[in-house]
Amino acid sequence: MPRILVVDDEPLISMLVEDWLTELGCEVVGPVLSVADGIEFATAAALDGAILDVRLSDGDSYPLAHALLSRGIPFAFATGQGDGSLDSDFENHLVLAKPFDFASVQDVVGKLLAGPATP
Repeated sequence: MPRILVVDDEPLISMLVEDWLTELGCEVVGPVLSVADGIEFATAAALDGAILDVRLSDGDSYPLAHALLSRGIPFAFATGQGDGSLDSDFENHLVLAKPFDFASVQDVVGKLLAGPATP
């Protein structure tokens, strides 16, 4: 069962994504609400992928993304700001645009599980 880290500081969004990932046959790691907690999981947990909200209450999720990249773990950014709002280091990474639905989460998870992250 693929293990997907969910990092989002909005509890309702986290619960919705968790339900959809479970329906897709994934094991949810988290959900994690902060950058600090996310870094712990990103650097040590056994993961097959991650969905990272770009803006969290204690900062942006780019440090988590760098930690995941260093381990070759694929991830997608979840954002309502659009593709052009990402830090230039990540402008070509997978984006899950908010508001999202089951089909878009399913599509992103398929892409995450298809291969390793690329720096």
